[in-house]
Amino acid sequence: MHSVRGKKTGKSDIKMLVKFHENVVAVCDTNLLGKTFTEGKLELKVSESFYGGEEKSEKELTEILLRAHNINLVGEKSVALAIKLKLLNEGDVLKIQKVPHAQIFAIKG
Repeated sequence: MHSVRGKKTGKSDIKMLVKFHENVVAVCDTNLLGKTFTEGKLELKVSESFYGGEEKSEKELTEILLRAHNINLVGEKSVALAIKLKLLNEGDVLKIQKVPHAQIFAIKG
């Protein structure tokens, strides 16, 4: 697994964290890192080890997401970007304590 360092490109950029694993790109809103959300039997841990990558702007993350095959997303900004890019629909999003979470998988045949 590796991380790629991004640079700030302006005040209006939305920053999200991205971390590359062998087969998955993990993306979360920066303010959610290290938090755990529970609702009923569901638990979502936004752990440093899985999500703690490098900050990226919306533009930088767009390029990454459009090339990725398997994506794990947590947070309003991260999930909204994937919806904007038409990688998933709003109906595909699970909310745990009002925090959006989605997974996108490419199935190889």
